[in-house]
This record gives sequence, C-alpha cells and structure tokens, in this order.
Amino acid sequence: MSRLTIPESIADAPYASQSLLEAVQGKLGMVPNLFRLVGNNPAALQGYLSLTESLTEGILPLQLQEAIALAIAEANRCTYCLSAHSFIAANLAKVPEDEIRSNRKGLSDDAKTQVALQFAVAVAELNGRVNDQLLNAVKQAGFSDAEIIEIILHVALNTWTNSVNNVADTEVDFPLVIPF
Repeated sequence: MSRLTIPESIADAPYASQSLLEAVQGKLGMVPNLFRLVGNNPAALQGYLSLTESLTEGILPLQLQEAIALAIAEANRCTYCLSAHSFIAANLAKVPEDEIRSNRKGLSDDAKTQVALQFAVAVAELNGRVNDQLLNAVKQAGFSDAEIIEIILHVALNTWTNSVNNVADTEVDFPLVIPF
C-alpha cells in the first residue's frame, strides 16, 4: 500500500491532471502508478511529462537511457523504477537480460556504456562533484559536452522519480524486480 495517495482512476485525479493522464493512457495503453501518483500535483506531472518527452528526443540512444535509469534505480534502491525500467529495457529497448543485470550494477559489456554508467553513478553519489579524471574519462570515451549534459539530466530525472517512489512506497505495477 502506497504511503501517498494514488488516484484509482483518471477521474479521481485533480482536474488539471486528467487530460495529461488521458494522454499517457493513449500512449501507453495504461497509466502506471507513478504517473497517477505524480498527477496529485498537476504542475509536477506536466513537468515530468515534458522533461521525459524532451529526453526521448535527445541524442542518447534508448539503450543508454535505460542503462542509466537502471544503474540509478539500483543505487537508490528504488524497487518501482527497477521494475519499470527492467521491463522497458527488455521490451522496448531490446536489451538482453544479462546486460540489464550488469547495468543495474553500473556495468556494461560495451566499453563506452560502461564509462557513461560510471560517470552517471558518480554524478548521483557525489551530487555532481565528479573529479577531473572521471569527467575526462567520459570525454575520452567519445561523449560530447551535449551528451554529458544529457547524461546528467537523466541522472537528475531518475533520482527524482526514485525519490518520489521511495517516499511514497509506490505499489509496483510492472513485473517485480528487487534491488540487489
């Protein structure tokens, strides 16, 4: 049972959130609990949806976006986000199961992804205060300044959703994945 109210239906959400949740329903065929929870605050829902949509149009490939989400969810021990992003990684990004498990540990079989994950986890753990060596490593791996900024933004967004779900203890509505 969630520690914060999750509206049971779109009609139970604040009026200003209803059309946003209907758009989620149309796009995903369902409204995950996280969206309904955040919908308690229409401005927060609008911001979350806008940032998420903007990042889908970003320059990082979906597989790397999901790898970052998995590494940050594991670092923050967020069961909801681990479950959701494991499902998305496997079913939408077509990431193999062994790579998903590695990504959760901040690891990857791909050297460039590995460096990006090390950087992303360090950004989260150090509140952005990464050392020159780590920043230079991500640059030397071939990431542009624009890509580095996008990695940081993915860390921030995932940290926020992890925090929302950890505070609320959001009921998981994806196949359950437990932190290591």
